[in-house]
Amino acid sequence: MINWIQAPQSEVLSNLIACYWFIEKTKDAASYPYPKLNPDPSAHLILSPSDQAYFYGLDLHEADVTEPLAFRHKGASFGFGSHWLYPHQQTLQLDHRQAFVHLGIKFRPGALYRLNLNENDEFDSQAVLNQAKATQLQVLIKEKLFTKENLFVQELISLAREEPQLCCDQLDKLLLPWLSQVKEDRHSLLVGRALTMLATRNISALGKSLNCSQRTLERSFIRVTGLSLKQCQAINKLEVLLEHLYQKQAQDIDWVEVAFEFGFSDQPHLIRHLKKQLGQTPKRYAKERGFTIDVYGGVSSS
Repeated sequence: MINWIQAPQSEVLSNLIACYWFIEKTKDAASYPYPKLNPDPSAHLILSPSDQAYFYGLDLHEADVTEPLAFRHKGASFGFGSHWLYPHQQTLQLDHRQAFVHLGIKFRPGALYRLNLNENDEFDSQAVLNQAKATQLQVLIKEKLFTKENLFVQELISLAREEPQLCCDQLDKLLLPWLSQVKEDRHSLLVGRALTMLATRNISALGKSLNCSQRTLERSFIRVTGLSLKQCQAINKLEVLLEHLYQKQAQDIDWVEVAFEFGFSDQPHLIRHLKKQLGQTPKRYAKERGFTIDVYGGVSSS
């Protein structure tokens, strides 16, 4: 298993891109075959070999799985090769029975809205949630690649395996001409400011802090991200919570302490929250550890 995460070097790119990431599961690697992916307010552009399948299912259970997966699960997104994984407020289930490799570009929340301001036909006028969609890198960047697209992606993946920093430098160089042209409008500017405060301020006080009505802020936030302020805050809190639990053994978790630390009124409140977000009670989650962070570990900078 190879995995890493790095931030772009360019300040222009950092305004739109949170990080680059890489993960590869080899044929002989033993891991949980159907890991779950926790909700994420960000979109990911995922570069993969053209013959490699991807699958993102809703409410998929291991006992239900028979071939072919894609045709048995409502709401599933599936296809081959490079693709967008759009923001999702639902837990998604993956099919990782086979070897795979992904080189990902994680955009910041609301980035797709700004890309759409450039009237790119790749994006819908309304925010898309809980879906994946096949794409071509050459169409996105409006640049002719030096080699055929699949070969170019394979070269980037090979570089990611051997020289992560050189791979990130190459991605910076590739994406900068495209993303340096991305525009802002009053909605994206307002939401960008709100996102910096979301972790430390009460939602009800954000409008006043940003010199606008709460209703105006909520409308702009949903328009730009596809999520409400409350949904986005809950997703971010869940990610931090999962990272916290990942570092602990099941027997070492004090759920009353966790509830207090993460701002829940009591343990039942935490249980209801996790059951809604993960589809599992806290104790079942701690026992099964079936999420991607548990299966593949925390990714490290290289």
